[in-house]
Amino acid sequence: MEATVVMGRRVGPGKTLELCLSIQCSKPRCTRLQAPAAASAAATPKSTGLINPAVCIEISLCNFSMKKKKKQQLQQKQTKKDTGVWTGLGWGKGAAAEGRRWWRRRIQAPRSKSILCSSSVSVAELSGEDGDDIANVMFEPMFEANPSDISIKRTSKITVVGVGNVGMACAQTILTQDLTDELALVDILPDKLRGEMLDLQHAAAFLPRAKIVAHTDYAITAESDICIVTAGARQREGESRLTLVERNVSFFKQIIPQLAKYSPNAILLIIANPVDALTYVSRRLSGFPTNRVIGSGTNLDSSRFRWILADRLEVNAQNVHGYIVGEHGDSSVPLWSSVNVAGVPLLQLLQNKGIHYGKHTQEEIHRMVVDGAYEVIKLKGYTSWAIGYSVASLVKSLLRDQRRIHPVSVCAKGFYGIEDEVYLSLPAELGRSGIIGILNIPLSNEETQRLQQSANALAQIQRKLDI
Repeated sequence: MEATVVMGRRVGPGKTLELCLSIQCSKPRCTRLQAPAAASAAATPKSTGLINPAVCIEISLCNFSMKKKKKQQLQQKQTKKDTGVWTGLGWGKGAAAEGRRWWRRRIQAPRSKSILCSSSVSVAELSGEDGDDIANVMFEPMFEANPSDISIKRTSKITVVGVGNVGMACAQTILTQDLTDELALVDILPDKLRGEMLDLQHAAAFLPRAKIVAHTDYAITAESDICIVTAGARQREGESRLTLVERNVSFFKQIIPQLAKYSPNAILLIIANPVDALTYVSRRLSGFPTNRVIGSGTNLDSSRFRWILADRLEVNAQNVHGYIVGEHGDSSVPLWSSVNVAGVPLLQLLQNKGIHYGKHTQEEIHRMVVDGAYEVIKLKGYTSWAIGYSVASLVKSLLRDQRRIHPVSVCAKGFYGIEDEVYLSLPAELGRSGIIGILNIPLSNEETQRLQQSANALAQIQRKLDI
């Protein structure tokens, strides 16, 4: 068992209070925890008595001016065996008069499990007898993933390649949400690049502190935690998706190898369109494991989907849960079978209330989702803010190990009958190592068939690429 000992001291009028943090091990007769080398500067807390065979975490806030007899009584209470999960907050007899407060929290764990505790008293593994394999049932690992190759740093660095409307929207939302300590901007246009950098630096008094740098040389991106790629060619009128992908492949051959060279442990987050095909291209060009190459996919499409439903239901969009999966484009698939509002299945509720919400209505809403970006582009010339917030939500989940579920472009090989190494959007759990697993969300037969059709369409484009 490993742990870090933390001691804190607080001085009040006429008395000294000390926060004692101790972790009991499961060995018999073990009544004292020796601080590891990493915490040698901290004093070893006083013995809190024998708790056997339970593995527990105990935090006590005690007044060191108490009489010796009171301390002995408190120790006797602590040595009492506890066989369940218990939390309590209470005042001992006469405690109010003496100004003594006692707070205790115990977390029971099987002796066969190891509990790693950091200085913030976080528990790495706690599971009951019936819940040991629940995470393995809920999520499945991806093809050729390697989640153990991420090193944790105390500071974070994010690179944004491309300082166009989308790139700067991503940079701005990342800065305002205090998601990074250093932001590196890269572009092939030096004057615009420097102008965007200065514009952000001039707002330093109104933003969380962050170092902002910019250069046309990719060396400035060294040791980035996340590399966001927004640079790419725009689709011309009448141009096919295959032609657009081929033009962008030539750009990515200059971008991705440079990012992989200077930041070999980074997570690649691809935003440029067509995002699914370019995420596949980035994976091939970088050689990174599949868990560290992610496309923004249908994360924004799903937000539009939830907003449309929330607007019709007159409820907050954060309480509407539903996913758009598959291609980020015309062949995307709305998962109506799993749409719910605050846990209530939407279609089932409407059916029980006698409200018809048929295929025509569902297709109309899906068309609104697909055409949403085109409408914005028609009105203002480009999309920026929504994708900026979408990217910031992904960055937050990745850097802060939030383990939230996002529908992002991932390697879908082995899921829902997909045999090709094709990239498309599936609900994925995101954390510090990138993609931790793919959510095993039940699909209807129609949804599975449409997802496979979307995968086949993308696979045909990927096979024709020169990479």
